[in-house]
Amino acid sequence: MMKRGIVTMYKKQMTVQKVICLLSVIASVVLFVYSLGLMTDVYGDLKYPLNDSRIEQARKELRPEVEKGTDFIGIGIYEELDAFNKDLLMVAIGMILVSLLLFITNTASRRKYYIGNYFAVGVNVAASVAASAWTHVMVQGFRGKYLAMDHEAIGWIYTEKLKSAYSQSTFWFDAHYVVCALMLLVSVLLILNVIWKVRLMNEEKQLIEEGKAVLA
Repeated sequence: MMKRGIVTMYKKQMTVQKVICLLSVIASVVLFVYSLGLMTDVYGDLKYPLNDSRIEQARKELRPEVEKGTDFIGIGIYEELDAFNKDLLMVAIGMILVSLLLFITNTASRRKYYIGNYFAVGVNVAASVAASAWTHVMVQGFRGKYLAMDHEAIGWIYTEKLKSAYSQSTFWFDAHYVVCALMLLVSVLLILNVIWKVRLMNEEKQLIEEGKAVLA
């Protein structure tokens, strides 16, 4: 009965570990998609509509006291975001490759874990935590800079020059909370899975030793 129970638990655990390893890949892909969406949205809402001539017109109309050529709107955030986004894109690609290590080492399907499997899990957890922390700090910083922009002037350009409505939105900045939370959740699940795996391996080893003792 005890042996049958171990076999049943192993089957459940192996099913769960496959799901967790798949979630690791999904979380990395989500980060990749987020990196693409972040810059696309910012480019469409800020970089393209806010060209130099329109910004100068907004300065004359709303901020005549500001010296000509001054970035009073804060459009310089685009260049900073562009550099960050390129790094984020590379990090996302790296995370995808790291998550695939779980399948290359058969961590997703192996009944018993060995050094390579523990290494794959460790690298994934460390990379996910580091990527999440870095992404959170950077995006939060850019969110603050975005909120500090002269949105009144941006709205004027949209309504007066583009003849369209302008909506100040922090959606893509706020979305990073979901992305980072997903990566951290997968990290926790990977750790819990290893603990469960080790426990089952020890119980199986104990049963085998007890069986040998009976036969002796």
